[in-house]
Amino acid sequence: MSTHQLSKEMLTLEDDLPFLHRDISWLSFNYRVLQEAKDPTVPLFERIKFLAIYSSNLDEFFRVRMANHRNLLRVGKKTKRELEISPKETVKEIQQIVNEQQIEFNRIFQDEIIPELKNNKIFILRRLELNPEQLTFIEEYFQEFMLPYVQPVLLVKNKIRPFLNNAALYLAVVLQDKFGKPGTEFAIVKIPSDHLPRFIELPAAPDRKDLIMLDDIVRHNLTYMFPGYDIVNSYSVKLTRDAELYIDDEFSGDLIQKIKSSLAKRHVGPASRFVYDREMPADLLAFLMEAFDLEKYDILEEGRYHNNFDFFKFPDFGLSHLKNPPLPPIAYPAIEDNPSLFKALSEGDHLIHVPYHSYESVIRFFEEAARDPQVTHIKIIQYRVAKKSRIMDALMQAVKAGKQVSVFVEVKARFDEEANLLWGEKLEKAGVNVHYSLPGIKVHSKVALVRRVESSGFKMYAFFSTGNFNEDTSKIYSDFGLFTADHRLINEAVRLFGFLETGKQPQENFQHLLVGKFNLRDQLLHLIEFEIAEAKAGRTGHIVLKMNSLQDQEMIRKLCEASQAGVNVQLIIRGICCLIPGIPGVSENIKAISIVDRYLEHARVFIFYHGGKNLVYLSSADWMVRNLSHRIETAFPIYHEPHKKEIIDIIHLQWSDNVKARSIDGSLENPYHKEGMDVNIRSQLETYYYLKRKAEAF
Repeated sequence: MSTHQLSKEMLTLEDDLPFLHRDISWLSFNYRVLQEAKDPTVPLFERIKFLAIYSSNLDEFFRVRMANHRNLLRVGKKTKRELEISPKETVKEIQQIVNEQQIEFNRIFQDEIIPELKNNKIFILRRLELNPEQLTFIEEYFQEFMLPYVQPVLLVKNKIRPFLNNAALYLAVVLQDKFGKPGTEFAIVKIPSDHLPRFIELPAAPDRKDLIMLDDIVRHNLTYMFPGYDIVNSYSVKLTRDAELYIDDEFSGDLIQKIKSSLAKRHVGPASRFVYDREMPADLLAFLMEAFDLEKYDILEEGRYHNNFDFFKFPDFGLSHLKNPPLPPIAYPAIEDNPSLFKALSEGDHLIHVPYHSYESVIRFFEEAARDPQVTHIKIIQYRVAKKSRIMDALMQAVKAGKQVSVFVEVKARFDEEANLLWGEKLEKAGVNVHYSLPGIKVHSKVALVRRVESSGFKMYAFFSTGNFNEDTSKIYSDFGLFTADHRLINEAVRLFGFLETGKQPQENFQHLLVGKFNLRDQLLHLIEFEIAEAKAGRTGHIVLKMNSLQDQEMIRKLCEASQAGVNVQLIIRGICCLIPGIPGVSENIKAISIVDRYLEHARVFIFYHGGKNLVYLSSADWMVRNLSHRIETAFPIYHEPHKKEIIDIIHLQWSDNVKARSIDGSLENPYHKEGMDVNIRSQLETYYYLKRKAEAF
């Protein structure tokens, strides 16, 4: 990424405001993931995991974003959403960057990871390196486990053209007839990594671990599949298909049925990327392009192996010293040690920060609500649900206990549509009142409510979060959550659920919550305007924003305006950052960093100095057009001063990070953020011990 020179079009929105194309910025983020894979201070198995994350990210990018660009290229259109840049220019730029990254990926794996594995007595062998016992093993393994899945097919021009499954691995095989038929023939063989482990352990001496990749077992056994041919060579290929559902009209008809119908077509969509071994000869590539109806902009060269997200399942052999040292989740004693959760919540707000804090307090919120005979109602918004969810189980148990349970299920959560539909059906069968997606918008808020009858009448409790109600992701996604009985927030959460359940506009405006499609964008602009006015009056103007992505043009213009007025703007952006900081006269008072470490930075935090009041909001919303204009998002204020301080302290630790933070600028070089500090500060570790000290002092 650091050697790539971007075209002018990718860097400019208008002459007065440099603006980085969102997909180029995303590729820069994914390169930061790749940086972790080549960082020698990262434990070996974690480096391998980052190779998998990089590959998984890139695969989704091509299925969604690149598929869109290629569709535009096919119809020959430009789009104002992408700043009047031609699709051809965009595709070309992306391919060049990805190709450079793929070369570096292969270098990291071959020159750094493989030698380190060998240093630890772990060997990934190719078939020509196997001893007789191992050769016998892979031949028997092929016959016993693989033969039903490999699906060998001879390719005949204009006649035999097999369907390539999305993201499945294949070998393109060059054959020579044994009986003297002139010329070469081509075939396709499936590598069954969707049925079998990608890494197979081989018989080996006691002091070492030998592995072979499934691909190479197939390579070795090609002669069994084509008995009348000599095998000249074989080259790995993979086709990625467009994953967009393309639900054209969400305002009419049965949306759920449309989604179900579209899901059935997702895996047979048009090509969005065809990757192939860069050693493949030109005649074979040309044949495959014609056979599978591929254009030049559909193809991308890689190394010998594809689907490197399979590194997620790389065997660890119990070698814990090659992994990150464990950080056991910290109990939140104010809730977990209290015999009554609702008594604890009635006494004041509680702020948790997962995965540093245990997620048990959130699970307990729902499980205790399900059991408590005084609880009458439970409401929740579900965006992405864990495969095995104690929260969902608690909701179904609550119905059995006679409580009224209402769940809003967003079925347009990309790649979780099918899982969410299944959960919705399961909840409905259990008697839960399930509401599904709203027409034209996506619901991304993370809010839950509980209504309880108490001696003074009924009382309501809420949980607001920056992340999903998901027990799985809570172990690796860094998010904030607020338990509260504050009537100011409760009343507005009730109003939000009323809108989601009925579709009717709230009769009163939101005064405390910032809610997408209502007041979120306007209030954020108003808060920035206040800082601008303060700076122009000679007072302190200061904004700190933490989010996953910053892409919305209007918000970027306003932040640049704030910079020009003298407001100090600090940005902590994990992923897309279309704003280019540090440009004299434009964004010189804006600095931006990105942190990639063992946990996925997922929390959104907005801090405005506001004349010394330090207004702090936590949110589900990134500053992208889709979030601010086409989604129901929620930003919730933090009113409890100790919680404000805790959030500001943690954000300060992140800004001080000089180990895992990278500086974001127009060069896309992702240099590590140093800021002249002598002591190493790794913010995720510092945050863990900061919260651990607080828990122990409770």
